Amino acid sequence: MDKELKTNSSVIDEHFKFVFQSFDSSFVNDAMQYALLGGKKLRGYLVNQSSKLFDIDLSKSIWAACSIEALHAYSLVHDDLPAMDDDDLRRGKPTIHKKWDEATAILAGDALQTFSFQLLSDPRFRIRDEYRQKLIYQLSLASGADGMVLGQALDILAETADTALNLDDIIRMQRMKTGALIEWSACSGAVMNGENPSALLEYSKSVGLAFQIIDDILDVEGDPLKVGKRLNKDNSAGKATFVSLLGMDTAKKHSSLLIDKANEALVPYGGKAKNLRQLASFVISRNK
Repeated sequence: MDKELKTNSSVIDEHFKFVFQSFDSSFVNDAMQYALLGGKKLRGYLVNQSSKLFDIDLSKSIWAACSIEALHAYSLVHDDLPAMDDDDLRRGKPTIHKKWDEATAILAGDALQTFSFQLLSDPRFRIRDEYRQKLIYQLSLASGADGMVLGQALDILAETADTALNLDDIIRMQRMKTGALIEWSACSGAVMNGENPSALLEYSKSVGLAFQIIDDILDVEGDPLKVGKRLNKDNSAGKATFVSLLGMDTAKKHSSLLIDKANEALVPYGGKAKNLRQLASFVISRNK
């Protein structure tokens, strides 16, 4: 799976470089590209693989794959700021506000967010207008005040709340903060082809939750050099997590059950969903 993700990441990076050729040179564009290049690009991989289920060519799906990665990059740049998570490292490199400054990080994040929707709107992304409109609308919902942004807000409030979050609270928060973009990514292939995305939505709900559980596990027992960021943040902040509520062993078992559920959702796609099944297994076996 590592090889497939690296290949996919390189393809997405090359498309970013192609699009940036038409941009004027500036420190903001430099910071944007710094935030975009590298990483697993798991969400972009989901876009490209879900598109393959419906025989959508990479020349089309790459625009949506780059769009979700730009949106995700914006969220990371802003989350790393001192007013949010206050992180110095991302993917083993200095965060943008450390490499440049806070103003550059804010501007680069703003630009990455609008860049995401620019990519979906680009006329070179040749899909039917009704499908394009649905992709744009659903991404705005997934990333906005009732999606990722609200999830991040609830996460920040959890640090100062008088009452600790329970398991249902954490599942709700993480489905918005992390799961919403994963769900959009997995469903995008069906949306681009005018198909029903319900099976892919069920798959992505389970994968997204398992992904977050593993993140909580890595925050406790991961290798900082492999993870590429500061660990033990949640424990230091006294925040409730899947690990603190379920215990390490139960959290690991629950993530495995979620992957079984994700794979069951892919039954209608048969052998064509092989790579999506492999990705689900990768999510709970990763070390970064």
